[in-house]
This record gives sequence, C-alpha cells and structure tokens, in this order.
Amino acid sequence: MIKPEWRKSSRSTNTDSCVEVRNDLAAVRDSKNPSGPQLEFTPRSLKAFVAAVRR
Repeated sequence: MIKPEWRKSSRSTNTDSCVEVRNDLAAVRDSKNPSGPQLEFTPRSLKAFVAAVRR
C-alpha cells in the first residue's frame, strides 16, 4: 500500500494557509489542520470545484 502524499500548489506561499491535494485520491484538506477533515471528490466534481474556486 502506498502512503498518501499531500502537496501544495507551487504557487502557494511558505505559510500554512494552503489547500493541499493528495496523490492517490481526489481529496483536499486545510494545511493548517492536516489531521482534520478532508474533502473527497470524484474527478469530475474536483474539476468543477477547482473551476469555481478560481473564479
């Protein structure tokens, strides 16, 4: 089993106020609270979520 790897956007600053994404699942979490809840998406709904956040 591969250990999940979380990463931030390359455009993120060096603060902890970022959204992170996982390498093995369409999921996001708050980098300030890594043990807190995460949002899981289907690939289609993640694409819609990202598009809405960019607006």
